Amino acid sequence: MIEQDTIRLLRECDAGVKMGIASIKDVLDYVKSEDLKTALSDCKDEHQKLEGELEKELDRYKDEGKEPNPIAKSMSWMKTNIKLVMNESDKTIADLITDGCNMGVKSLNKYLNQYEAADEHSKDIVKKLIKLEDDLAKNIRKFL
Repeated sequence: MIEQDTIRLLRECDAGVKMGIASIKDVLDYVKSEDLKTALSDCKDEHQKLEGELEKELDRYKDEGKEPNPIAKSMSWMKTNIKLVMNESDKTIADLITDGCNMGVKSLNKYLNQYEAADEHSKDIVKKLIKLEDDLAKNIRKFL
């Protein structure tokens, strides 16, 4: 049960970190403020570090991880592009990223509760991602 919950938790975290990276990449070219660009770039770098850590853990279990849900990814991309076409501003970007961070925090906490038998190291990785998402949402509030 521990190993099964651990793998499932790591997979969900893997999908979440990939979704976060993709979402940040989708908006970076539109950012005007250097402060916002730096916050997003730094967070993307931290997501990529966590992605590497997740890959190592998943490799240990001989698992390939999980891609984000294609429908969710497509919907996110469409929402981002529609909103940016209507209003290409840092405020719009901060709003989109904040929504994504909040959804990520909610989902990851749900998975932490759902896969409570997962090992502590895996839970710690998920908690790092939750903190990263939560901190980003707080750090970009000034752009809302």
